[in-house]
Amino acid sequence: MIASNVKLDDGTIIHHPDLVNLYGCTIGAGTRIGTFVEIQKNVLVGKSCKISSHSFLCEGVTLEDGVFIGHGVMFTNDIYPRAVNPDSSLQTEADWIVVPTLVKRHASIGSNATILPGVTIGEAAQVGAGAVVTKDVPDGAIVAGVPARVIGRVNDGPVDMYALEGM
Repeated sequence: MIASNVKLDDGTIIHHPDLVNLYGCTIGAGTRIGTFVEIQKNVLVGKSCKISSHSFLCEGVTLEDGVFIGHGVMFTNDIYPRAVNPDSSLQTEADWIVVPTLVKRHASIGSNATILPGVTIGEAAQVGAGAVVTKDVPDGAIVAGVPARVIGRVNDGPVDMYALEGM
């Protein structure tokens, strides 16, 4: 479902629009969105991004231009989530706090990574598949692991992934 309050710039491609859930978000020109993606209200997606299938971008997330999101990437936006307000059996938006997350230009987030709230992923940084990002990632850094830690720099050449076993 693509809600009527979604702002789609020119050249946006949504694969299988009947199999996505977009509402209240802004999507930049030339961005491609895969199947089974949910993008919530107040999310800003820049130009020429690619968001792969089964990913979830919750309120408070901003992707700058040229960001790659792999399959099954999950963003979170509340440091202390709960099902209901302890003083009530109902939960309202007043019961939780959106903590913003920023992914800077040309960053790449690998499949099945989880991004905790309040972090900034630096320009041209790379997040390894399955990583759990709990703190800011510097510009041009390569991070991997649980929790994610810097294992290299983008401009230093390839990282020996076999050397990372047992991290």
